Amino acid sequence: MLTRLKVSGFKNLVDVDVRLGAFTCIAGANGVGKSNLFDAIRFLSALANLPLIEAALSVRDEAGKTGDVHSLFHRVGDTYAKEMSFEAEMIVPAEGEDDLGQKAKASINFLRYSIQLAYRAGNSHRSLGTLEILKEELIHINRGDAAKHLLFPHKAATWRKTAVIGERRVPYFISTEIEDSNRIIKLHQDGGSSGRARSLLAVKLHRTVLSSTNTAESPTALMARREMQSWRLLQLEPSSLRQPDGFTAPTKLETNGSYLAATLYHLAGLEKNKEEQSDNDAENQVYYEIANRLGTLIDDVDKVWVDRDNQRELLTLMVTSRDGTSHPAKALSDGTMRFLALAVLALDPEAQGLICLEEPENGIHPERIPKILQLLQDIATDTNESIGLDNPLRQVIINTHSPAVVMQVPEDSLLVAELKETIRLGQRFKRVCFGYLPNTWRHPKNAESNSVNIMSKGRLIAYLNPAPSQDLESDNNASEIGYQTSKSAESKKHRVMDRKDLQLLLPGFSSEQL
Repeated sequence: MLTRLKVSGFKNLVDVDVRLGAFTCIAGANGVGKSNLFDAIRFLSALANLPLIEAALSVRDEAGKTGDVHSLFHRVGDTYAKEMSFEAEMIVPAEGEDDLGQKAKASINFLRYSIQLAYRAGNSHRSLGTLEILKEELIHINRGDAAKHLLFPHKAATWRKTAVIGERRVPYFISTEIEDSNRIIKLHQDGGSSGRARSLLAVKLHRTVLSSTNTAESPTALMARREMQSWRLLQLEPSSLRQPDGFTAPTKLETNGSYLAATLYHLAGLEKNKEEQSDNDAENQVYYEIANRLGTLIDDVDKVWVDRDNQRELLTLMVTSRDGTSHPAKALSDGTMRFLALAVLALDPEAQGLICLEEPENGIHPERIPKILQLLQDIATDTNESIGLDNPLRQVIINTHSPAVVMQVPEDSLLVAELKETIRLGQRFKRVCFGYLPNTWRHPKNAESNSVNIMSKGRLIAYLNPAPSQDLESDNNASEIGYQTSKSAESKKHRVMDRKDLQLLLPGFSSEQL
């Protein structure tokens, strides 16, 4: 679970510092950079798994595709930033496995990972250049200090007690030191001073030290790596969601929605191990839960199930309507399929970590948006209950430009992305800032006014009421002075919002304007 993220020098993220709870909604207009925060999270996740250059090329550039590594750095005109830095506070899994299947257990699971990177130009015009690690650190946050870092509402006696475990005196798991004018990155063993650290020359590293950890050296660092690897951006593709799955297909939902039928069938099978239930009752219990959830979105739902075709060895997701007609996944709408995927994800105890989702309202009728928002909040961990199979350590971040979504999310979950002009070292540029509402947990007490980023109520109201009432005033003024557009006043088409019988019901209009 990512609880705080600092980013600087990455795209238009400069001096960004955001705190994250179990559920976060990032709102903003197109092009302000709200997706860049997702890209920063994806980049950190890639750095925990891939060589530096591959991690950089896995992140889209400003044009929305893989490009020059240099394009990831903040740019003003033709000048790029020399460095970019990231710092992530996170609660990592207590137990896991390394790449060889060896069991690992973290000595403490509330950690802070930081990395600083510089661009190094290639030796030829064909080279994309590369990245060099200037600093890499992994330190712990003691359980006694957790309350100072976990500002979002939660129950200490239940959630925090089970989410944050372990104690440690020696601070570093990974550290960076200068020896004989060389930057040395050290991987310390969990035993602290009793174990000898592995020293690596930073300039020679082609990947982060974290990405090469294993159980033997530092199981805690390995669990940090596993946590970052679990951060993913869901890009649910209807074509992938609708595909039937083979009997041997993976039973974990992919980021594009693949293996939905196999995952649901697997979850139904897991229920058969529960006591005091027949196989059919246990299997149907999962299908009933999914059907009930889908019924909040679509009225005409009686059953959701997976058809097992033994002859072709295929699993197909099916939805049965109240009149008894069964529809395969390929016949369902895009919005329905995305909703089904999220409903399955909510029931999967093995789906942990951070889930990022762009514009979840796509394909959903405006009246049903509260239903999908409730589903997304149900996917996230309940910070009032103990961590366990029924309440995995899971986190959801969404972004949107829809006022309908912003109206419905909890007030303390909202971050609003805006471009703000900044002058630094004689250069004027725009950077993205993430504002929040006052009188929520995000608003630090006793903070200086210039150190907080409060979203003004007037700006928020303008965002929630995008219908430009001034357009009506302009039209009326033009009519008063006899101004005519290229079309005659008689032939001009009226918008829905131009109807007199509706304007009294719309926000932003007063009787004086009418």
